[in-house]
Amino acid sequence: MGRRWSHTAEELRELILDASTALISEGGLTSLSAREVARRIGYSPGTLYNVFENLDDLILTIEGRLIDGLAAELDQVLSIGSPKEKALALGRAYIKYTSEKPKLWNLLFEHHLPAGREVPTWYQQKIDGIMERVESAIAPMMPDSKPEVVKRTAQVLWAGVHGITSLATADKLSIAKSEGAGPLVDNLIITYLAGLKQGS
Repeated sequence: MGRRWSHTAEELRELILDASTALISEGGLTSLSAREVARRIGYSPGTLYNVFENLDDLILTIEGRLIDGLAAELDQVLSIGSPKEKALALGRAYIKYTSEKPKLWNLLFEHHLPAGREVPTWYQQKIDGIMERVESAIAPMMPDSKPEVVKRTAQVLWAGVHGITSLATADKLSIAKSEGAGPLVDNLIITYLAGLKQGS
């Protein structure tokens, strides 16, 4: 690591983000502190607050990068075959991505903003982008449905996938210890899509 004064503002920002991400990967959200991040990068704790307004802003930035990473994984499978194959591929990509970084992914659900503070617009747009990918996969199976119905259907399906994935990353999926989350997610998606077909 270079001397303190050798880092540009952008380099310092990246140092903070990298150290914070490593801390959370190692020990979860509770392991993150300004003092420990500062120790790892060789700066004083106050330096963090010259770059980020507070720890919430730092954490939101890390979460945003995680969502971007998931979006990139999902984009890689969106060109796969039929709508059913796309939906299955999206579910599997979600499991793969979250299982590779469970403590980091759980950050999105363990971290809560202070009362009265809303999620930033840029953050919500990233979340919306994930759902739009799911909508694009299942929309061809619902050609006569209004956009809001497709949106709600995608949200319900993805909530189910997320539920299984969350249990898996928290190591609480005792009902499927021998199989893992993958077959459960496949079964959920296949069953749900079959219901859509019957209802059309």
